Amino acid sequence: MEALGGNGAFWGWKLPEIRNTKRPFPSKSKSSDSSAESTGSRGYRFPLKQAVTASSLALTGDTIAQLSSHWRKRKDSISGSSDTSKDIMPSVISDHDWLRALRMTSYGFLLYGPGSYAWYKYLDHCLPHQTPQNIILKVLLNQIVLGPCVIGVVFAWNNLWLGKLSELPNKYQKDALPTLFYGFRFWIPVSLLNFW
Repeated sequence: MEALGGNGAFWGWKLPEIRNTKRPFPSKSKSSDSSAESTGSRGYRFPLKQAVTASSLALTGDTIAQLSSHWRKRKDSISGSSDTSKDIMPSVISDHDWLRALRMTSYGFLLYGPGSYAWYKYLDHCLPHQTPQNIILKVLLNQIVLGPCVIGVVFAWNNLWLGKLSELPNKYQKDALPTLFYGFRFWIPVSLLNFW
């Protein structure tokens, strides 16, 4: 919510702060309580909400990409038929690659959700004021730093699951730059929403 102005500030609302941001994470043992207090650390807490959100979006995006690809292929192959809608749906659903969907969902949950959460927290720490210059700088850093990292990790994740790590350098040379430029068009509006 801080990215959207936090506590209603984006819309000019003055809402009372209802959460305690200084509260340390609860721990299960007394010994870790005393060590956490002495060092001043709050411990690590997995960003579950961000991981679930990222995995849901990854699953949805992959499903849409697969369905549209199958729909186009099937529609082209039976274009001479007069009634194509009855023939397309069963084959589109039966041809769905569930392992690919699982790869993308696990990537979103294990890597992208927690990684992007840490990245945005770091940017908010480095550039805490929401000035137009900071927002533009955050969007640029998002495109220049996070974009290539995400592409590199998702290619490595997929090749690892497919058992094709030896083909990874060729995949980077062939597909990384086109993917970065194609994704660049869509990430700028999303980045602006994250930081505004």
